[in-house]
Amino acid sequence: MTTTTPLTKKLHLALLQFAVSSDKLANFHKVESLVSKAVKAHPNLDLIVLPECFNSPYSVKLFKKYGEDIPNGETTKFLSSLANKYQINVIGGSYPEAHHNQVFNTSTVFNKSGDLIAQHRKAHLFNIDIPNKITFQESRVLNAGDKHTQFALPGFGSLGLGICYDLRFPELAMMAARRGAFAMVYPGAFNTITGPLHWEALARARAIDNQLYVVLCSPARDLSAKYHAYGHSLVVDPMGKVIVEAGEGEETIYCELEPELIAETRRSIPVNEQRRFDIYKDVGDGGEIGDVV
Repeated sequence: MTTTTPLTKKLHLALLQFAVSSDKLANFHKVESLVSKAVKAHPNLDLIVLPECFNSPYSVKLFKKYGEDIPNGETTKFLSSLANKYQINVIGGSYPEAHHNQVFNTSTVFNKSGDLIAQHRKAHLFNIDIPNKITFQESRVLNAGDKHTQFALPGFGSLGLGICYDLRFPELAMMAARRGAFAMVYPGAFNTITGPLHWEALARARAIDNQLYVVLCSPARDLSAKYHAYGHSLVVDPMGKVIVEAGEGEETIYCELEPELIAETRRSIPVNEQRRFDIYKDVGDGGEIGDVV
């Protein structure tokens, strides 16, 4: 990491927070409608971010049913076409990936031409048991990814990518920051138990520790669904300030990421220059980066 900004110019982004249904095609239509409205309202948009499990319900019982091949499945093809049609970069939230009799929770990234430029398989599976509140065991069906994901967003710089529960593990963000990322993006679906406790706190912690932007995009809360997403998609700046946040329901929020704010933060509080790698190892030296498509 350097004290200069890793973001080359201002980035305009939109987070699409919407209620996901069991009808995959209906979810596609909703996404395209929201993207169309967003680019019309904000013609200078550079990046669209979708939520975790945007094409299907978030359910252990349904991950296999909705699993698709990447890059040949209909969801990947839809996202590629969407990016190309609207000439905008897209982080496609996440969706179940079927691969050699395994199922992953996977995020894909597309440039303005619709090319698949990055792919992240959720590395940390959501296995929790909070007595009398919530039990969820993704590992009953899902396989865990085994790589740190970082990619170049053409014209802007480098981004790190995680999915939901990955947010709780600081090493991914630390690696991205040490390797020059200007932001970490986490499509996520925290629930109404863990969301109020830790959603914002973890986002601010990752931003403060690494002096970069943190972007979280959630589905909207739908009380008719079996899993109740927390909502509250948000963006945190490098100083740890929440600069935009959605409510619980369907909402598109917009934000600008400022290069100078990263540089100013790192000049004002120069933690990078003060790190003691003689005492502890630089986590950025370890871990394998996923292949860039």
